[in-house]
Parts: sequence; structure tokens; C-alpha cells
Amino acid sequence: MDKLLLLDKEEQQRRVARVTAGMNTLGADAILLADNASLYYLTGRVFLGYVYLTAAGDVTCFVMRPVELDGPEVVYIHKPEDIPSKLEALPSAPALELDALSYNTVVRLAKVMNTTAPVNGSAIMRMARAIKTEGELKLIRQSGLKQEYVYRQIPSLYREGMTDIEFQIEIERLSRLEGCLGQFRISGSSMELFMGNIIAGDNADAPSPYDFAMGGAGMDPSLPVGADGTLMKPGMTVMVDVNGNFTGYMTDMTRVFSLGKISPLAVKAHECSRRIHRELAAMGTPGTEARALYDRALEIAREEELERYFMGHRQHAKFVGHGLGIEINELPVIAPRSRDIITPGQVIALEPKFVIPGTGAVGVENTYHVTGNGWECLTNAPEEIIELI
Repeated sequence: MDKLLLLDKEEQQRRVARVTAGMNTLGADAILLADNASLYYLTGRVFLGYVYLTAAGDVTCFVMRPVELDGPEVVYIHKPEDIPSKLEALPSAPALELDALSYNTVVRLAKVMNTTAPVNGSAIMRMARAIKTEGELKLIRQSGLKQEYVYRQIPSLYREGMTDIEFQIEIERLSRLEGCLGQFRISGSSMELFMGNIIAGDNADAPSPYDFAMGGAGMDPSLPVGADGTLMKPGMTVMVDVNGNFTGYMTDMTRVFSLGKISPLAVKAHECSRRIHRELAAMGTPGTEARALYDRALEIAREEELERYFMGHRQHAKFVGHGLGIEINELPVIAPRSRDIITPGQVIALEPKFVIPGTGAVGVENTYHVTGNGWECLTNAPEEIIELI
């Protein structure tokens, strides 16, 4: 039989401590978790079932599938209604993942836990996962090295006459061969994406319904984001923002390529993005308000008379960075109304980007680890615009 728990005991205890701290803050005496990201966070694997965690730090894994998982924390059940009979007593203030689970699932689990007003466990998990353990950082660094290797090979994948989707397929193939899991985990139901976002030329100016930094029309209205079949021509930029999930923990990196020379305005905007990275990484010391970083990024864009192109042209994204790890949109959020505070242990993707009509998107995205001594960049592929022809 396989052990269910794939984390070493010390690593799991560190993660459990982060969750129980959030439980104490929000007044929950137990939390019942069912979302795949939460199960993976606390056990190191995804399974069909639930992790039940008390405020004292006791962990029970209620498993439905797969069979033959083993460990002292494993209890097999047929349905969630079996859980109460396996507990000594039901909690008085249970938490459920209200933001991650369907309404019907929340209602069902609330009945199981004998509550009509569960604490929001999604908020607890967001707070816990915002600060990474050393074990998590090790996996993120491994993904960063793999993603960097893929990005360094990208120029060799281009062939004259390619469309953006053909280029994307070659990048995806290389990524998968290097071990990319392909899964692009996103919290919530309002965003979806396959492997990444490759946008060439004026497709960067096509508004998308999704809250990504860049849009693109996509290949079909059922997935309206990213590559749309644009033929890559001289004078265009090609922005590459592809999947960095090689370990279950992802990095996020964007680089820009061009078909020959591009407009001076696009070059200026790209260098402005790099300036924003330098200034925000220096400014973002522990205790800094996340919204202050956004305000400074916008101020720099205004100083360089690039505001109209900042984070979009026809449609503007209202953030310039975000936390990430198991999911691509974790805390903190670098946005004008964010209440988040920069804290050691956070992992942040910073992505100041610009859309220049007639040329395309420019700008850099890097993933950083916030330390007590500054921001450590985990995605170190060349930042300059690389000409494909």
C-alpha cells in the first residue's frame, strides 16, 4: 500500500501551523478541506476525499479514492455523511472552503458538520499559503530553473511563416518534454487557460473577459484568450507567458520576442517595464503596502508618458503583480485597492506590461521570493527583447 502522506512530518507540521494560525484568527475550531489545492498543500498528493484539521493541529484524511492509501491519518469513507461517526465530537465553529466549492457541496458539508454558518475556510487557506515554507520554496525554485531552460530555447523553435498558435505548440511541446505538468491551477471559476498565453502583434489589444494581465482573442469564443492564429510578421512582438508548473508549484515568467526591428515606442515601453521591476523590487521591503507598489508602477508609466499603454490599451488590467504557488493567483495582490502587506516568505510574480498598437505587447514578468534582505528573482532568462529574425 502507498502512504497517503508524501510530505515529511516536519514539513507537514509547518504547513499545519500556518493553517491553524489562520483558524485561530478567524475563530474556527476545525476545518474540513476538499479543494485539490488544499489537499495537495497538506498531504503532498491529490485524492478524492477530505482533510479534517483541528485547531490543535490534529489531521485526519477521509479518503474515498484511490483505494489502498495507507497511514495513521487515513480513514476510508463512502460519502461525507460518514465523517461525523468517525469523530469523537463535531466542532462548534467549523470552517469550509466557501470560495472554492460549489453551493451544493457547501450546503451538504455544512449539514455534515451540523452548522448553518460555517467560517470561510478559503480565507484561512489563502492566508496560510501566502507565506511559503522552505519545502515549498525548494519546489518553486526547481520549477523556475526548468522554466528558465525552456525560455532560453524558444528562439530555436521559430520557423519563418509560423502563426502564433504554431509557435505556441512548439513551446508547449518542449515544456512538456522537460517535465511541465501542463496543469495550470487557477483559484475560482472566472478564469481558465491552456498551458499559457502567446500573443503576437495586435492580438495583444483584443480584450478578454478573463482577469489576466494580457488578453488575446483566442482560437475560439469558448476559450477567448491568447493566440488567435495570427501570422507572425516583421515589426511584430510576440509575448510568451507559458506554464511554469513542473513540480506542483509554479513560477510565472514572461519574455518578449520580435520579428526584426520594432517601433522605438515599443522598445521604450519594454525598458520602462524593466525599470518598474528594479524600483519595485527595491521598494518592496517587508511591511510595504502592496497597493503602494502598484501606485509607484503607475507613476513610473506616467513619468515616461506610457500610461495609456500600461497593462493594456483598449482594456486595462487593474493589477501589476500577484502571489503564486500551487495556484497562479494567490496572495498578495499588487493592485490599487489591495490590503495586502509585503511579508518575508511570499512569492510574487511582477508583470508590468504594455500594449503598443501596431506592434504588440512588451514587458517582463518575473517571479520573486520576498526575503528579509530583498527580493530574490527565481526566473532568470534574458530580459531583453530577442529578435527571431
